Amino acid sequence: MSMSQKILVTSPTFTPPVDIRSRIARIKDFATLAKPEITLMVTLSSGLACVLGSNTVQVGVLLKVMLGTGFVAGGAGVLNQYVERALDARMRRTSKRPLPAGQVTAREALLLGVLLSVSGTIYLIFFVNVPSGLLGLATLIIYLFGYTPLKTKTTLCTLIGAFPGAAPMLMGWAAAQNNLAPEAWGLYLILFLWQFPHFYAIGWLYREDYARAGMKMLPAIDDDDGKPTFRRILTSTQLLIGASLLFTLTAPASRLYLVLSLSLGLSFYYVAYRASLSRSKLAAKTLLHASVIYLPLLYLAMLLDRVYLLRR
Repeated sequence: MSMSQKILVTSPTFTPPVDIRSRIARIKDFATLAKPEITLMVTLSSGLACVLGSNTVQVGVLLKVMLGTGFVAGGAGVLNQYVERALDARMRRTSKRPLPAGQVTAREALLLGVLLSVSGTIYLIFFVNVPSGLLGLATLIIYLFGYTPLKTKTTLCTLIGAFPGAAPMLMGWAAAQNNLAPEAWGLYLILFLWQFPHFYAIGWLYREDYARAGMKMLPAIDDDDGKPTFRRILTSTQLLIGASLLFTLTAPASRLYLVLSLSLGLSFYYVAYRASLSRSKLAAKTLLHASVIYLPLLYLAMLLDRVYLLRR
């Protein structure tokens, strides 16, 4: 072989054995059941409330309440999909979830959901404090036995679901202070109101799916070209801006927080207003993305303001 010739060396591609790939796929299926995106947001909310409720950051308490809240939230997500597995099978958006797709059995989902929920509640009670654990248990009960069955019965389901949906704020604050001061309820109100534009945007984006499954959420039965749905979106967004500003009446805050929260709120409202004009799926998708961006940024504004006040 001459020196001018090139020798091509190809390294073999590693392919995991079939049994390992199947186990990884199973783990992913179980993780999907726990609704990781929602669980992450719930965990961050409880962590924020814990930090804001602490005079000094208690890392141990913070990690414990986030872990316990994450287990309860994950368990609620699994049990919700267990209860709604037949409905999920009728919707295009959810038909490929592990349960309707047959990748996980109903028995497996039930066991996982109960295990996560019970262990999360017990963990909070024994390793954080009793109030946070009882709040987690109450949240789980209202979510599964109040909100979930009402989705096929009344448009009030979104309102009912918002109550347990905002509970992570109370859980985080209770973990830090062992009580529910006015500041905790101020945080609760913010998360409570945020859920309406967020979930109505999802509802409008997938309204045909919800209608096919017999869901009574407002967007699914809105026969007036979306006007009632987007009217509620605008109203709740306005109230959300007000709640983010009124939070300063219950908790110490500087002009930094006022400027940041108002800027974020007006930007979010602008997106909601534009969506209300077109009422298209693209507009609903944009609003959904805006809601997911708005909340973490508002959380960040609260944390920055807390750091700023501590250093003054």
